[in-house]
Amino acid sequence: MPVVVPVKFPFASRSLWFDPQGLDIIEGDHAVCSTERGTELGLVLEDPYEVEERDLAAPLKPVLRIATDEDLDRADELVDRGEAAMSDFRRLVKQNGLDMKPVGVEYLFGGEKAVFYFAAEERVDFRQLVKDLSSFFHIRVDMRQIGVRDETRLAGGYAQCGQELCCTRFGGQFEPVSIRMAKEQDLPLNSSKISGVCGRLMCCLRYEFEAYKDFKSRAPKKKAVIDTPLGKAKIQEYDTPREQLVLRLESGKVFRVNLAEMSCSDACKKRAEEQKCACRPDCVTREVLEKIESPDIALALMELDREAGVDVGDGLDQADRITTSGPTPRRRRTRDDSQKAAQPGRGTRGAGKGRGQAGQAAGESAAPTRRRRKRATAPEVSAAPARQDERAEGTSRRRRRHVSGQDVAPEQQASTQRRAQVADDEAPRRRSRRRHAAQTAKPDVPSVAEQVQEGEVKVTRRRPGDGGGAAAKNARSQASAPADAAAEQTQKRRRRRRSRKPKQGGASDQGTPASTES
Repeated sequence: MPVVVPVKFPFASRSLWFDPQGLDIIEGDHAVCSTERGTELGLVLEDPYEVEERDLAAPLKPVLRIATDEDLDRADELVDRGEAAMSDFRRLVKQNGLDMKPVGVEYLFGGEKAVFYFAAEERVDFRQLVKDLSSFFHIRVDMRQIGVRDETRLAGGYAQCGQELCCTRFGGQFEPVSIRMAKEQDLPLNSSKISGVCGRLMCCLRYEFEAYKDFKSRAPKKKAVIDTPLGKAKIQEYDTPREQLVLRLESGKVFRVNLAEMSCSDACKKRAEEQKCACRPDCVTREVLEKIESPDIALALMELDREAGVDVGDGLDQADRITTSGPTPRRRRTRDDSQKAAQPGRGTRGAGKGRGQAGQAAGESAAPTRRRRKRATAPEVSAAPARQDERAEGTSRRRRRHVSGQDVAPEQQASTQRRAQVADDEAPRRRSRRRHAAQTAKPDVPSVAEQVQEGEVKVTRRRPGDGGGAAAKNARSQASAPADAAAEQTQKRRRRRRSRKPKQGGASDQGTPASTES
C-alpha cells in the first residue's frame, strides 16, 4: 500500500497527500513540495501512514525536502511581499472600475507566479486588470475568485462564541448548511443569531446536527407524559449535550433525568413490537429519583412513604439535629442524684425537707432534688392551724427537723438553720406590709354608672344646634323659669327679616318718597 503524508498550505482549503519518498518527516515539520501550480512550502499535519490504492484520486506528488532555516526565511519574505502588494492591487482594481473586493496576494515559493485572490458576487471581466498587474509587478499573474466563506477563512477572526472561526481553525472542505439543521437543534430562527461573520449560516450547525438527530431518535417526544412514582410528568425540554430530559410533575416540581436511566413499560414494548419500531422509554423508577440531588424530590418521596404507612422519621440526619437524642445535662444530674439517694445509709434533700412522718416517707422514697412545692399531706393539714397561731404570737423559735433512724450531715444542718433564721427575720416585715396595705386601701367609691342609676348624677345630652357650653346652660336656666317669660325671651331674640322687594310706588327701603315728574 502507498505511504502518504498530509500537507496543508496557507491559501488551500484542505490538506493534500504527498509521497514522503522515505524522508524522516514527522508531524509539525515544514516541507517543500511540488504541486500543480509549482513549488510550495506547507505544514505537515500527521506522520506518514498507509492508505488503500483505491483511495488515491490521482498520482502522488513528491515531497522535495524538509524545509531548512533558509527556506523559512524566504517564506517570510514572500509573505511580506504579498502584504505590500495589496495596496497596489486595490489601487489598480479601483482604477479599472471593477466590482470586486481584493482579498490577498500569494507569491509561490518557487517564484513561478503570483496568485491574486478576490471576492465578487458575479463574474468579472478582469483581462485588462491582469495586464496592468503583470506590467506593474513584472511577474506572471493568476487571478482566483473565491466566495465569502473562503474570504472569511483567509482573513480570520473570532466568532460569537469567543473562539477562533471554525473555518480558519479546522479548515476542510465547506459543506452545505441548511435551515433545517437549526430547527433540529431548537435554535431561534433569527438570522442575526444563527449567521456567522461571513453572513451565511454558521458552520458549527453542521457539526452538532448528527448528535441532535441521534438523540431525538432515541428520546421520547416533547410534551410526552412519563410515569413516575410521584405521578405523571411531562417533558419540557431536551439537554442534548448531556443527554438529559427536563421533566415537570403535576405538583410543579422540575427535575432532570438521564435518558440512559429511563426504562420502557410493558405496554410500550408491546406497541413497539406491533409497529416494528424502536422502543422509546416512558417511565422513571424510584431508584432513579433517589439518585437526584434535589430536596424537593426527597421530601416528595418521604411523603409518599409516609402515606403508605412506612416509618420514615423526621427526615433529618444526626448531624443536622439541633438537640441530641440522649438525656440533657439536667436530667443526667437528676438521675445521678436519684441513684445516690437510693444507696443505703445516705440521706437526701427530700428527707430533710419533710416534717415528721411525711419527711421520713419522702426520705425513704428517694425523691428527686428539684425544689418543688409539695402538696400538704394529712399530718401537715392538721398541723397548719398550729403553725398559724405560732406566727400570730410572733414566736421565733426554731423548728427542728427530725429524721427517724438517720443522722443529718453537719453541712445540711447548718443550711437548715440559716433558712430558719432568714424566715424568722422576714416574718415581721411581712406583717408590716399587710398592715400598710390594709391602711392604704382605696375607699369603696361607686362607679359613675351606679351613680347615674341611683339618680345622684344627672346626664344631659348635647343636641345638634344648641351651641353647647353657655348656650346649653342658658337653655337649662330658661327651662326652670315660667313659660311666659320663656316665650317673651324667645320673641325678643327673634329677628325680623326685611323684605328685599321694593315697595309699591317706587319707595326705597328707608321710606323716602320717590320723585315724580309733572
